[in-house]
Parts: sequence; C-alpha cells; structure tokens
Amino acid sequence: MVKVEKYIVEMLNITKRFPGIIANDNITLQLKKGEIHALLGENGAGKSTLMSILFGLYQPDEGEIRINGKKVDIRNPNDANDLGIGMVHQHFKLVEIFTVLENIILGVEPSKMGFIDKKEARERVIDISERYGLKIDPDAKVEDITVGMQQRVEILKMLYRDNEILIFDEPTAVLTPQEIKELLQIMKNFAKEGKSILFITHKLNEIMEVADRCTVLRKGKCIGTVDIKDTTKEELSRMMVGRDVNFVVDKDEAKPKDVVLSVRNLYVEGENKSVNVIKNVSFDVRAGEIVCLAGIDGNGQRELVNAITGLGRVSSGSITLNGTEITNASVRQRSILGISHIPEDRHKHGLVLDYKLEQNLVLQRYWQPEFQNKGFIKFDAVRKYAEGLIENYDIRSGQGPITITRSMSGGNQQKAIIAREIDKDHKLLVAVQPTRGLDVGAIEYVHKRLVESRDAGKAVFLVSLELDEVMNVSDRILVIYEGEIVGEFDPKKTTVQELGLYMSGAKRNTTKEKEDGE
Repeated sequence: MVKVEKYIVEMLNITKRFPGIIANDNITLQLKKGEIHALLGENGAGKSTLMSILFGLYQPDEGEIRINGKKVDIRNPNDANDLGIGMVHQHFKLVEIFTVLENIILGVEPSKMGFIDKKEARERVIDISERYGLKIDPDAKVEDITVGMQQRVEILKMLYRDNEILIFDEPTAVLTPQEIKELLQIMKNFAKEGKSILFITHKLNEIMEVADRCTVLRKGKCIGTVDIKDTTKEELSRMMVGRDVNFVVDKDEAKPKDVVLSVRNLYVEGENKSVNVIKNVSFDVRAGEIVCLAGIDGNGQRELVNAITGLGRVSSGSITLNGTEITNASVRQRSILGISHIPEDRHKHGLVLDYKLEQNLVLQRYWQPEFQNKGFIKFDAVRKYAEGLIENYDIRSGQGPITITRSMSGGNQQKAIIAREIDKDHKLLVAVQPTRGLDVGAIEYVHKRLVESRDAGKAVFLVSLELDEVMNVSDRILVIYEGEIVGEFDPKKTTVQELGLYMSGAKRNTTKEKEDGE
C-alpha cells in the first residue's frame, strides 16, 4: 500500500503577478509537521513573495493553500495568526520607540477591566524567553538594542501568539556567527517540539546543517524539492543559479602602492557620548589592497566606519585620504574626494526606498554635468546610465529603471547600491557587509568586483562578520575588539580559530608578539 504523506501546509500551484514580472509561476510547496523545510533561490527568485502569500500580506492570483488538508483563505496576517502561522521578516516589523515587551504583545495585549495587564504579559514573556533560551530585557527600547536582540523579539512575538508554523525570512542575514549558531539550535529545538519551520536562506551551509528538505526556486519557478541527506552544496547551488558556482575567490597576489586612507590615534564617542567607543585606533589602507576589519558585531565597527565616511563625529585623532585631511569633512566632500561607501544598513543609509531605481543609481552623482544642466536633471542621461548598470550588475526589477526601489527584493536593492558605489570614480571603497542577504551566485560576483576594484589600483576597506569572506577576500586582516585594533594578520598565515581568539578578546597582539611576527 502506498503511504500518503500528511502535510501541515500545502501551497498548490501558486501564481502571483506584479507589473512587468511573474514573481511566482505555478509553485507547489508542501511542509510536513515537525520538519525544517528550506526555501532556496537567487535574489528575486520569488521566495519572500511566496511566504508573504502564506502570511496573508499578498493574495495569490491563482492556486490554493491548505492547512492540515483543509483549504483556507488567508486575507491578512491576522488570518495567518489565527491559523497558527507566524513570520520573522527579513526587515523586522518592530516599533522602535516601543519597549521589547510592548512590541511582543502588540495587537494581542491581555487586559483587565479595560486596561492592558502588563504584569501578566511580562510574566508570560519572561517565561517563554527562559524556556527557549531567548534572553531579552523586556523594558529596553527596541531602538537601543542590537540587531540580534531585535530578531529575538520577532521570534518571541511568534511564540507569544502560540504559532505552530514558523516562517523565517533570511533570519541569519544580519547576525554574527555566534548568533547564527544560537538561532540554528533554537530552530532545531522548535522542530523537536513539533513546530514546523519554513526557512528562507541563501546560505548553503545552514541548509545542510538544519534542514530536512529543500525546495529550490529560480526566476519564479519551482526547480524541485530534495532531501538534504541525499544532496550536496554544489548540487543545490547548481539548481539555484543554473550553473556551477566557484566557492573560492580567484585573485592574484596584492601589489599595494601608496597609502590612500590613513587613520591616526582615532577616538570616537558612542551614541550616549559619555565614553569613547573607538580608542586610539591607527591603521593604513593602500591602493591595490583589500584590508578587512573583522570582529564580533558591536565592537566599534559601525562607529569607525561612520567616522571614515562622515556619518559620525570624531572626538580626536585624524583621518586623511590621499594626503588630504578629511576628519571634519562632510559626506558630500568625502564623496567628491573619492570615497565610495556600501553601508551596513541599506534601507537607512543606502537607498531612498520610495524613489525609482534610476534615481537611486545617481544619488551620488546627479549634480555632475553628465546628469544635469543649469540645475535641471537630464532624465534621458539618467535613464541610459541606469539601464547600463542594471545590465552590468544583473539588478532584477519588475519595471527596470522606473521600478520603485521599495518593491525590489533585498538582494537586488543591495546590488543597486554596489553598482552605484563601485561604478563611481572612487579612490577608496568602504564596503560594510557587502554580501549580506545575497545568494551564492551574487556573492561570487561581488567578490569578483571587489578584487577588480583592488586590481584597478583602488583601496578597499572591507568590514565583514563572515569569517569565510574575511579569509577568502582580504589581503590583510585587522581584528577589532571593544573599540581597539588587537591584531593584524596575513590571511595566508592565520586560521579562523586564531582570529576567533582575538575577536573574543582572549588574545591580543602585544608589541613583542608583533615583533616576533615580523
């Protein structure tokens, strides 16, 4: 007798169209109870759209959804919650000025005599957080906590609502390696408890580690579903991008020339302005080399980058670019002098989301004669330039240059920033987490572009939390710990384990060690 599989979720023949694009083209996805089911695909393959349909944010044009074998109509997220479906979005849906507790209970607040019963809510939230090892401060404001903590708040929102079907949309894109490890363990624990997980990711290592099965999408179509125990990373990447992907960065030996960026005795205050987060930092980046700043998130990387790019103020010390002091220069002045910046937060500092793609692609250059005449924008020139970048950098969008940037996938938003910043005539490229949220094919492409930039005689200052990226792409590694540079390494002569010791503060270079190293 043939065994009939029982699925908790069935998305059958789902089709969803947007202007100029079919985001989901006749896709079928089936989730078993208690399994971790990965959803893999390139940026813009239709993964988030499919999950947004399951969560009620979009309605399918064709197809049907079944929960426990019964056909359902999910018109909005409240319907999804009623069916036990919860979702952690790639870009968190939190109210920044609310506390952690207020965000978790928002919309389902317990009340007593018409008033919110925060005491009962607090007890339940603390109980859930301790049970699942998701420690949080219920009274902290969301705007004051780390990205990793914000994600815990999103997960606790789902658990507080007793959701049994959990959707994680790119949950590790913004986490440190340690936080990723914790999250993957939490997901395994959820599955053991019988919760069913849909896990959108680009990271093949994570799929191999936690998923039971994986469905692969490519350009809106379903390529197939495979058992993880029967496949390999190489096979998954081939299904995803339709070709073999090189996981090793091809690059020749660096040939560093003159110093482009020089940072000397830099001190930078933190947000509360009471203490210096960056303490006496000095280093150089030369033309023709990629210098990578490695460290656990929250050790001063953001403040250092903000000081270099003009987004933050310096307490003392100096920053020079090609011999010109820029310590107090504006962002525009630094841009004109030759700094390109791929920022950590693409939404906050990288894009104007409600502008068209073509407008975002000239944000750093619209005042130049190429794009304006006597204060009037040359729209034809902007359009032609945007079309060139869209083609060269494979930026996928429904309506090409006139697409509203907010409607694009996170990975394609990232590609737009990378295209704009690398194409600009720059001397120094400051790249912060440039491959965050990108698929393996796009990561391979970005790494190639960074190396090309280096080989063209540009200086590249890379900030990354991905140790594979740090080891593969950089020519020199600086490790930052609690706002100080605690070590400098040649990636060919060090190990991930040694870097980890310096990143965690267990070791640091003394003058003696540096001399010995030389």
